[in-house]
This record gives sequence, C-alpha cells and structure tokens, in this order.
Amino acid sequence: MVHQTCTESDIAGASFSIHPMSDQFIEIIKGALEEADTSKVHMDTDDVTTTVRGKLTHVFDVTKAIFAHAAKSGKHVAFEATYSLGCPGDSKGEAYLAEDEIPLNAEHVKHIKQRVAAKFSLYPLGGGNYMDVIYSQIEAMKQYVDVSHAHYATRLDGEAIAIFDGLEKVFKATVEGGSSHTVMTVSMSANSPSHRGTNQNE
Repeated sequence: MVHQTCTESDIAGASFSIHPMSDQFIEIIKGALEEADTSKVHMDTDDVTTTVRGKLTHVFDVTKAIFAHAAKSGKHVAFEATYSLGCPGDSKGEAYLAEDEIPLNAEHVKHIKQRVAAKFSLYPLGGGNYMDVIYSQIEAMKQYVDVSHAHYATRLDGEAIAIFDGLEKVFKATVEGGSSHTVMTVSMSANSPSHRGTNQNE
C-alpha cells in the first residue's frame, strides 16, 4: 500500500477532454489552445486527457477559455472535466503556482455568447454533512443559470461563461466551507444538434 504524505498547498487541478464533432477537430482544438493564455498554469497533454495545475482561479480561467474558443467555432463541442483541490490528490509542485490571482483570459472571453447545456456533480470529501453542502451549492448556482434535476448530477442551462463562473464560485465556497478535498465533475455541450436554434455565437 502506498501512503501519500499531504502538505499544506492550494494547488488545484483539472483533467479535461474536449471533443469537437467535426472533421476539423485538430484545427479547432489547436486553435483554442493557441488563443488561451496558459502561462500561469502547468499544462500537460497525453493521449487521453489534458491536465492543468495551478491556483484555482487560473485553472478555471484556462479551462473556460479553451472551451469558449473551441465552442465559438459553431461546431458541436463536448467537454468533460474533473476539478480537484485538496489532499490526497496533489501534494507537491508548488512551483507551478502563479503569484497573483489575476485571470489572464477573463477579458478575452467574457463577450463570447454561447448557450450550453451542462451537468455537474460536487464531492466535498472529508467533510461531515456533505449533502447539506451539496444542496446549498446547487441552490447557489441558481443565481447564475437555470438549474434542474438530473440523475446522478445537476443540470445547468445558460451561457457558458456564466456557468463556468458559477462553478468556480461553488467550488471555492465548498473549499472555504471546510472540505479537505473537493472534487467536481463537469460535462458540457455546445452547439448540439439537439438544441440547435438556442445557441448564440459571436
């Protein structure tokens, strides 16, 4: 059995995959990566997923920007991500932490209008009344987007930027509420043929 020693660290991470349903998927993915400023995070891509690590603000900023730039292509884009902060899970690599909390991509993507459908699940691990935490944060999401029930998750409908901003605030509130290890899974879809006609692209 491997025992991991936890250290005090505010390293956050996200492992994500983005899937443009298009013959131009390589160009769309590469274009989104080039448009997003990733200089405040550590990013590594393998044959399965891309991992982003750094301060929570920058992790959300980068993943939001990459998705927004890919989705504005107008093609159907699917996004799957797992966000994590706490230990066990990430106990070294503090050198990847930027000194400030200023997101580099926020100004560049805030005007991108993109309706999406999403589902998220929140896991405040190591806490006590975890269901109370989950229910309160689901309620908090309602000030950003439309929220509805889904099996094993909570459904969100609205603008992509608003959804990402809401997810970041919910995640941060859970951490600040005392969760020693917080995990969030997110599935998001833009420009899907099943809800075509509700999307707005710029």
